[in-house]
Amino acid sequence: MTQKAMTRPSSLPRCVVMACALLLGACAVGPDYQRPDAPVTPTFKEAPAEWGQWKPAEPGDASQRGDWWTVFGDPQLDALMARVKISNQTIAAAEAQYRQATAILRAARSGYFPVVGAQASVDRSRSGNGNISSGQTATLSASWEVDLWGRVRRQVESSEASAQASEADLASTLLSTQATLAQTYFLLRVADAQQALLQRTVADYEKSLQLVRNQYQAGIAQRSDVLQSETQLKSAQAQLIDIQIERAQYEHAIAVLTGQPPAAFSLAPIDFTETVPRVPVAVPSQLLERRPDIGAAERRMAAANAQIGVAQAAYYPTLSLSAAGGFTSSSLERWLSLPNRIWSFGPELAMTLLDFGARSAAKEQAIAVYDQTVANYRQTVLTAFQEVEDNLAAARLLEQEAVVQNEALQSAREALSLVNNRYRAGTAGLLDVLTAQTAAYTAERTALSIAGRQLTASVVLIKALGGGWQGPGTAVAKEAGDGAAVAR
Repeated sequence: MTQKAMTRPSSLPRCVVMACALLLGACAVGPDYQRPDAPVTPTFKEAPAEWGQWKPAEPGDASQRGDWWTVFGDPQLDALMARVKISNQTIAAAEAQYRQATAILRAARSGYFPVVGAQASVDRSRSGNGNISSGQTATLSASWEVDLWGRVRRQVESSEASAQASEADLASTLLSTQATLAQTYFLLRVADAQQALLQRTVADYEKSLQLVRNQYQAGIAQRSDVLQSETQLKSAQAQLIDIQIERAQYEHAIAVLTGQPPAAFSLAPIDFTETVPRVPVAVPSQLLERRPDIGAAERRMAAANAQIGVAQAAYYPTLSLSAAGGFTSSSLERWLSLPNRIWSFGPELAMTLLDFGARSAAKEQAIAVYDQTVANYRQTVLTAFQEVEDNLAAARLLEQEAVVQNEALQSAREALSLVNNRYRAGTAGLLDVLTAQTAAYTAERTALSIAGRQLTASVVLIKALGGGWQGPGTAVAKEAGDGAAVAR
């Protein structure tokens, strides 16, 4: 097989060169991106009027959100959060996805530049008359598709928006994982407090049971009194075992969130003294800038919009410029000599004339994908407002419920003290004591449950607002009267 020498093309007319130069500056086809409207309200319905004093900063969805969890003032939570960012595997997967998106962007940008290649060959052939010939060829080639209609530009635009969406996804995953860790940690601490309460309650019930047994042996109490005391004690012991199950599961969840096997991780119980912060509330227009999931949905709209231009560019012809140069010779000694050089240069114009609706279908598909991203964006905004409203209502109403429940707890404790005094004086029966003990225990456990719900609602509200805040006007209230301190 012989290598055919490349021939020099005829000179291009000057008008063709000028036409190519003008086409290089042509505009990209397809619609230019404009962010669609989204349902936005001027205020939050559930925001308390007194919270109007807060003046949050105006970060974007990709801004540094800071260590928002430090408002709870828990050093152990701070240490766990430090491990999440470097050890959590969900975050690692999101980071890898972001690196994939940036690599795709770099690949798209390479379309702006020519493709350069090199080739070298040595062949030897024999013809039918027995003559043997040999040839050596070395060429360097370059080809470049002129972006007349903006196909490459739209593809780069789409890839860049997709990379930004992936970056926002990474921020959203990080924020969601941090919020999940904070909620799980607080539930574990509430379980610690409930376990301590149950241990005290079991100890009290054991003392009561022993007292009733002594009275029964002395003939003062009845057998039914002993059975009622035993029932009360066994119920409390069963609840103590049950809370230990919950506590173990929360601990296992925290281990996985921090990238550790549950068997290698443990958290010792501590006294439950957490502060429920008063969270500054951003206005809805700022919410659109804060939440990374909204930012990701908006960037996906931009990417889909650019793909419409890519699909539309397929209707127009493509212009490619190619050039090659090198050496060819039948003699190895004279291979790289000047007389044996070859070169070629020329444009190529190509256009699809008939595809039986393939390009039309591709464009319709791109438009449908864009419409889908618009709907997804608007739904994301609506969901964001719902989450903020839900947790504003929860924070406000749980604060009121905590006040009422603490009053109920004080009443239950006082009633128990009075009944105990009457029982010792012989003016009250054992049933009265058991009822008062159960009421006091139930009231205290309910108060702890409400405190845990307040903490988790605060975490979810911070997450719903996009995580964190900056600026001197956004300090979280923790002073007396501004935040609810919970200590059991």
